[in-house]
Amino acid sequence: MNPTFCLCLHADWSQSDLVRGSRLHYSQQWTLIADTNNHKTVRTVLPPGPCTPVSGESVLSKPFCPIKCLNLTALNIHGRVYDDVQFGSLSWSECEGKLLYVAEKSRNSSAGGESACREDRNVYCEDWGEALTSKSVPVVCVVDLHSGAVDVLQGVPEDVSPGQALWAPGYQSVFFVGWYHEPFRLGLKFCSNRSSSLFELDMEGRCERLSGENLSVSCPRLSPDGSTLVFLQGRVFGPHHQCLSLQQVCCSFVLVFVFHLLTVCVVAFAGVYETLSPCCWSADSQRVVFSSACRNWKFFTISLSAADLSAASRDCGSWKLLTIQRDLMVVCCSSPNTPPTLRVGFLPEKSEAMTWQTLQQPAMTFDFSWTSLDIKPPPEEDNMQYPGLDFGSVLVKPSRPLCDSRIPLVVFIHGGPHSQFPAEWNSTTAGLVKLGCAVLMVNYRGSTGFGQDSILSLIGNIGSQDVKDVQRAVLAALWSDETLDPKRVAVIGGSHGGFLCCHLVGQYPDFYKACAARNPVINAATLLGTSDIVDWRYTSAGFQFSYDSVPTAEVLAALLQKSPITHAVQIKAAVLLMLGGKDRRVSPHQGLELYKVLKSRASPVRLLWFPEDGHSLSRVDTQADCFVNTALWLQQHL
Repeated sequence: MNPTFCLCLHADWSQSDLVRGSRLHYSQQWTLIADTNNHKTVRTVLPPGPCTPVSGESVLSKPFCPIKCLNLTALNIHGRVYDDVQFGSLSWSECEGKLLYVAEKSRNSSAGGESACREDRNVYCEDWGEALTSKSVPVVCVVDLHSGAVDVLQGVPEDVSPGQALWAPGYQSVFFVGWYHEPFRLGLKFCSNRSSSLFELDMEGRCERLSGENLSVSCPRLSPDGSTLVFLQGRVFGPHHQCLSLQQVCCSFVLVFVFHLLTVCVVAFAGVYETLSPCCWSADSQRVVFSSACRNWKFFTISLSAADLSAASRDCGSWKLLTIQRDLMVVCCSSPNTPPTLRVGFLPEKSEAMTWQTLQQPAMTFDFSWTSLDIKPPPEEDNMQYPGLDFGSVLVKPSRPLCDSRIPLVVFIHGGPHSQFPAEWNSTTAGLVKLGCAVLMVNYRGSTGFGQDSILSLIGNIGSQDVKDVQRAVLAALWSDETLDPKRVAVIGGSHGGFLCCHLVGQYPDFYKACAARNPVINAATLLGTSDIVDWRYTSAGFQFSYDSVPTAEVLAALLQKSPITHAVQIKAAVLLMLGGKDRRVSPHQGLELYKVLKSRASPVRLLWFPEDGHSLSRVDTQADCFVNTALWLQQHL
């Protein structure tokens, strides 16, 4: 009999409480019995424990065992602790006696070039844009849990905002990512193209830059043996999110070895687009495991010793790595008809097959059918600079229609534009299919998961190439599935997806019957001076951006020509607009401009205004309101 050992897995979940208008967070624990032989396997999964409510005050606690409770606010050494994914970090020292974290600089601090604006509340203080409005001047801090002392580390360059900090080997220095904020800050959320560097800072205040100049870096991850640090690196400016490369730093010699994953010859691999999991190393410090978009596939491994890339899973649906501990991988799996589930499996040797075990079956599955469609643009719609590119879509529909007639089709368009609709669980899609609609989620050229050329092909071609791609995908779906009703087609989307929605109902006025757009870009020319990512506004139209750029007649004319507002007078479809009053990325006045045009022409239009919400419209009550109103709008006009 093989010797065994136990592993405890704690998972934190969240669920929207529509009655209270809040999100409930709870934890659940599983106990796994595993073999300890050379071919580790999970032998048994014991029944899970009860769900336990989780509050936001357990940040310095181990599960069920508080270590120390400190009132950081009372100490008044720094401002609020950062818990966002852009800057935030919690890194334990050896024996867990110290905790490294990032917080806002104290308003009472007299050091630093920006303290004056803290002392005068009427002086403008820059922040990091949409969803990061409370983040301005981060500092790296260390708390000693034995003494309760808190130190703000000195030596960070004055033109840098630090974040994503972690202990270096030996715990006498720290690694961190520093984003350059001079001459002014640009929006950071969803933007992997911001000028930044990897730094090492020791306890004496000596700071050294480890990465190259004029690059964007993120996600530093140290190997278990402390010998190697990996991080993601990309270009500055250009597409706000694009294909990244994985970099390797040998901590012993501080030498940088580069593996450009864009050039690795692996079938169906399209690049790295997603952040690395906080724990992503194999136990022997030889492999990094990561998830990345590749059409509808996610989940790849790379062997740093041989730069060998291989797909760790090719099951249907989407797989996202959550963590890996002692070679035990925990992944979240879902598909358009199956809500997320947790699976575990040990990282296999190179020649071995992957074996997975589901911790808990989903509470329910849905009687939906779904398929992935690949679309090839016709020659007249090919991009001459990047020829031969294709794109994809995912069609989800009821397996048994609610009635004998054809099924209405809702075209769902993602924002970004450099993001993706993977073949995974999407509550909006599931809700609409449950109500009897078919939903087509389109990954037009420029979406992630189709290579860097696809992303670059959209630059200068917004409002034309992406619009034609969506229309081509809709026609392909209608041609391939006779159960879909070509006379009842609607379109929904947010941000750049809303931009495309409004383009489609304007450019194809007799094709679409209804539209529901969340915070859409309507007039890119007027958006130029109001968005927190002004660099992307230039880039999207094919112009180079620099910090001292001033709009010219040529730029404004090009942006206007690419905007949906130029087709507004042709719109016949019923338009529902949903706007966040605190949107920093796409001003709500964009949607108001279209609303007024349609209202003046007596076109069917309705506007929902959410004064306390931002670009993502992510408040629980807002999400519920948007879905219900969208569903009712589609039902009324389809």
